[in-house]
Amino acid sequence: MNEVVKFLQENPVQYLATVGRDEKAKCRPFMFCFEQDEKLWFCTNNTKDVYQDLQKNPYIEVSVSSPSYAWIRLNGKAVFENNMAVKAECMNNPIVKGQYQSAENPIFEVFYLADARAVIADFSGNPPKEYTL
Repeated sequence: MNEVVKFLQENPVQYLATVGRDEKAKCRPFMFCFEQDEKLWFCTNNTKDVYQDLQKNPYIEVSVSSPSYAWIRLNGKAVFENNMAVKAECMNNPIVKGQYQSAENPIFEVFYLADARAVIADFSGNPPKEYTL
């Protein structure tokens, strides 16, 4: 898990892919929040299309590459939880704080990935590293 978290933290703007409500692929910039209790946490708000898409089909894939041409593919099921401790921790990120002001904001949502799997690979010719989280 540590290598996955480190990779996400070092490459802070990831791309989150979903199946839209129109049954077509959607991909959008996203940010990993942090790992807590062996769960990878993300946040969004319940007025966005991504939230509605995840309510219909919670299976996602996140991908990002590093400046050194390594990349991660992370997939799992988005599980929304009204976890005030996680929401409060998210407020330590100035971007999140600027958007939502407080953990109690009624549109602010957090989710973690259940049954998560990650693959970290590069162009070295070495086999990819696979993780079940």
